[in-house]
Amino acid sequence: MSVTQKSLSQQAIDLENKYGAHNYHPLPVVLSKGEGVYVWDVEGKKYYDFLSAYSAVNQGHCHPAIVNAMYEQAKTLSLTSRAFHNDMLGKYEKYASEYFGFDKLLPMNTGAEAVETALKICRRWAYEKKGIAENEAEIIVCENNFHGRTTTIISFSNDEVARANFGPYTQGFLKIEYDNLEALEHTLKSNENVAGFLVEPIQGEAGVYVPSEGYLKEAKALCEKHNVLFIADEVQTGIARTGRLLATCGNCTCENKNCSGVPEVKPDILILGKALSGGAYPVSAVLANDPVMNVITPGSHGSTFGGNPIAAAVAMAALDVVKDEQLAENAYTLGELFRAKMNEYIANSTICELVRGKGLLNAILINDSEESDTAWNICLKLRDNGLLAKPTHGNIIRFAPPLVMTENELLECVSIICNTLKEFEV
Repeated sequence: MSVTQKSLSQQAIDLENKYGAHNYHPLPVVLSKGEGVYVWDVEGKKYYDFLSAYSAVNQGHCHPAIVNAMYEQAKTLSLTSRAFHNDMLGKYEKYASEYFGFDKLLPMNTGAEAVETALKICRRWAYEKKGIAENEAEIIVCENNFHGRTTTIISFSNDEVARANFGPYTQGFLKIEYDNLEALEHTLKSNENVAGFLVEPIQGEAGVYVPSEGYLKEAKALCEKHNVLFIADEVQTGIARTGRLLATCGNCTCENKNCSGVPEVKPDILILGKALSGGAYPVSAVLANDPVMNVITPGSHGSTFGGNPIAAAVAMAALDVVKDEQLAENAYTLGELFRAKMNEYIANSTICELVRGKGLLNAILINDSEESDTAWNICLKLRDNGLLAKPTHGNIIRFAPPLVMTENELLECVSIICNTLKEFEV
């Protein structure tokens, strides 16, 4: 690669460093094109994408059906605000509500917005339906959670980097250990003002922590017993990522075009984002049944872009792709294969301790401290070898490729990962 070619990436990076706020620490690669499971950098080098924009690109980069839906709608009507009706929003709300089995949908744009929306719905429900005294409602959250980085959300985060010097923090949250039913039950019993339990079915940003079998089901049962709303943040785990349409579907089986059977856990409030648009456009949503959602009244919540016609068209196309291409089933099958192959390698490895996950949301634990740069260096070498991934929490590498990946492509990626790890073996 010539000096001139190398400078293309460096020029782009330098522009970001000079004119952009330094709120991310990206892997040093500059991408300019994507298609399916692949991305290309500005020099034309091709990579497997093993992050999928944090699971926003489940349907693959630039899926033609999604791009075409966006293009056709953009030519017709892009935005009206909610001051007026548009001819796409109702269609989308009906489609998505029936798709996920809820009465109503409240449209937003980003995952963090959707989480904030769910918190507002939960609090208003607590005051108007449960009878908690105003301003006294509390919501249970889990340690090591990641629900976004807005002021309210970081108020109940463990991430000191996200929290430092952003106080004062929002009150009204009780934090318990993840995957601990005794802690949940104790907190519910000892706090009569609990309105909801906000939980990730799998803690992705924390390192792809999968809870114990039955945890979600039992947690929902405890919430029902104490008249508390079970709020599932499926921004990352939803839309087929874990081998099920939703991670809260538990161990029901997938057939043909969708996740079949009765979900193991039906959230009272479901939060979706990321792959709801296939990564083509910011789309998020909160879904609930009428007894909960009807607490929202005109003027109590809103968004200029929430529910815009492009978002509606894109989301319906994105959900069609999930069904038509059987992405949940594919994620389930390839996820089983990925973990089996990685476990074969780990059995004789000194650098990699374990692999965990569900479907195509997985992570490997590197045998080093969180403060080390080993996982980062492995990701740099993976990049050099044609695969893009990123560490989380220092010594964990998350692997989440687009769900349109084939078995042959997955096996090629496993080979890249294992051969790269070999370079770091003691």
